[in-house]
Amino acid sequence: MSDHKHSLMPYVWVLIVLFILTAVTVGAAVINFGHPWSDLVALAIAMTKATLVVLFFMHVKGASRLVKLAAASGFFWLLIFFAFLLSDTMTRGFSYVGGP
Repeated sequence: MSDHKHSLMPYVWVLIVLFILTAVTVGAAVINFGHPWSDLVALAIAMTKATLVVLFFMHVKGASRLVKLAAASGFFWLLIFFAFLLSDTMTRGFSYVGGP
């Protein structure tokens, strides 16, 4: 184990930014940006929050190159997944079918 003394202030600032981004997420859910843009805004905010968590709370920021490569490849595959998800949702015809 490492006996390094770490300051808590970076974690506090990241936590404050995460709270602010959560409030922005709620605000973005209330505002109607149009069909594909609402999804893109929500995913961009989510990716920003996930990046902050991975970099600071999972200590990838100060890790070795191999750990950074593994984290970056995970985000790369997540971006591919989001691309397929958005291409699917943008090609659907959203027609409302009333229930009973």
